Amino acid sequence: MLVSLTVGKVDAGVTVLLTPDKRLIEFPSILLPPDISSGSIVDITVARNTASESAAERAFRALQDQIFAAFGAAEPAAPVLRCRNATQTSVVLEWDPIQLATADLISLALFRNGQKAGNIPRPTAMHSTKISGLAVDTEYAFHLVLRTTAGTLTSERVVVRTHKMTDLSGITITTGILPAAVRDGLTRAVERIGAKLVDGVRIDTTHFVTTEGRGLAWEKANELNIPVVRPEWVDACEKNGRILGVTKFYLDAVRTGPPSDERPAATTAAAAAPPPQTHKDLPPEPPANGGSVGSQTSPQEAAGYAAARKEESVEDEEEESEVESDESDEEAVEEKVRSGAQDEQKVRLEERDQQGLASRPKPVAVEDAGDEDDEDDDDDHHHHHHQDRKSEENLAAKGGKSPGDGASFQDVAL
Repeated sequence: MLVSLTVGKVDAGVTVLLTPDKRLIEFPSILLPPDISSGSIVDITVARNTASESAAERAFRALQDQIFAAFGAAEPAAPVLRCRNATQTSVVLEWDPIQLATADLISLALFRNGQKAGNIPRPTAMHSTKISGLAVDTEYAFHLVLRTTAGTLTSERVVVRTHKMTDLSGITITTGILPAAVRDGLTRAVERIGAKLVDGVRIDTTHFVTTEGRGLAWEKANELNIPVVRPEWVDACEKNGRILGVTKFYLDAVRTGPPSDERPAATTAAAAAPPPQTHKDLPPEPPANGGSVGSQTSPQEAAGYAAARKEESVEDEEEESEVESDESDEEAVEEKVRSGAQDEQKVRLEERDQQGLASRPKPVAVEDAGDEDDEDDDDDHHHHHHQDRKSEENLAAKGGKSPGDGASFQDVAL
């Protein structure tokens, strides 16, 4: 198709072309001949390039196939959930590695009985989880919900029922350091109760049985808070026909019960020794007439009886001497107390006499006519004072109390 166009305005980038019906067309100046100017007429041929169209179509389809192969061949898959183990109060769930394809992970959540129980940490690395604190003999339903940038996917519901107390099939035991004989007995007991014995500490391990608290497996069991018990716990569960608490069977728990055969020989010998012989355990006294009561007394028994009687008499003498010494000590103490009381009373009397003499008024000098009367008064005073002291000494000797004891000076009668 040939089209004739008139050049209008020429610019460095765009040239305006005029059609015969007076329409304006902007055309790139670089595609026009270099010597054109305003008013020039140019012929433009327009034709369809089919070969180019086919090549472009083929390139476009190849690109679409490449994009689909890279991003659309695989798509995220729904998680596959299953129950690994169940006990009386816990359930261990596991699932296949999640398939994200080219999508990005947003979250992986666990639902219990239709309600969200929580998100799974590190869902691309963790493929199992343990739910504890469940009720005994109760049914639960679990499912996973996977959220990605390509959409949300849900797993199938898994229904699990916890075990009864008499169902021991959920017990999973990992053993530590055990003697060979104890390990063999434990293996047979585990088989009889229907439990499982696994190698290594795993997420579904319910109990760690050992006799020594050491080793890598023991350390891992402590890190995972797995009960570490003695082999007697399995025997007790088998004997009672039900699962028992582990408090009394912890490895570091204090053992109670009859003494074991592994006790030291000295302790055993001390326990087997007879108690010391007392007066009640002495052999009966032989008849005085030398006869027998049911059987004759041998010379050895007679000698033993004499020795026992001698020891008894020595003990009686020692007790009597102790009693006599106690009585003499008591008498000495009483005598000392009595003498001390007498000394104290004498000191009080002397102090009182000194106070009386100090407070007594001095005689006043009078005429010679009154000397005879004064001498008579002095004789009477000394006589009364001598009688008072004699009576007080008699009272003190009898253990009594003098009138002046504990009283003031004014209360003493002179």
